[in-house]
Amino acid sequence: MILPIYAYGQPVLKKVGEEIDKDYPELKELIENMWETMYNAQGIGLAAPQIGRAIRLFLVDTVQIESDEEGAKVEKGIKKVFINAQKVEEGGKEWAYEEGCLSIPKVRGDVSRPSQLRLKYFDENFKEHTELFTGINARVIQHEYDHIDGILFTELLKPLKRRLVRRKLENIKKGKIDTDYRMKFPVTKR
Repeated sequence: MILPIYAYGQPVLKKVGEEIDKDYPELKELIENMWETMYNAQGIGLAAPQIGRAIRLFLVDTVQIESDEEGAKVEKGIKKVFINAQKVEEGGKEWAYEEGCLSIPKVRGDVSRPSQLRLKYFDENFKEHTELFTGINARVIQHEYDHIDGILFTELLKPLKRRLVRRKLENIKKGKIDTDYRMKFPVTKR
């Protein structure tokens, strides 16, 4: 089932997610719905807060972007579910890359992040992993990880860029944006 994506301004996007266990209600169905919702919105990652759940769950599919525009192989993509993820270590060279977000449509900006991330997490079967991710895989995971910590990529933009996108963010909050997918906007008092 395709779920609405919570838009910028929704309080759940600013909450730190709670850990869950294998008995979380209808977890398998929730994960299936998240995959369907993400693909419907043409995303490469989706975190539970983006569908209104303040829990430590996100999923990533970078297999879709394994090739660059010329068709050259960039790096091996991943398709994974991350539950109760914890950063073990970040490192490598910082690099800027233009990011976007399904909760903040039509807003993009350069964000600097470390090129490597070691993460401890559980998969959808609650098998524990500790794994090193690099490059675009690390970046997408860091972006989704920020969501479960209540951080949005717009907070990581340089101050000038943040000022330039302020009006767009206010319009998103008010529901003044068109998207190809369903969104849930904050209720504004008149």
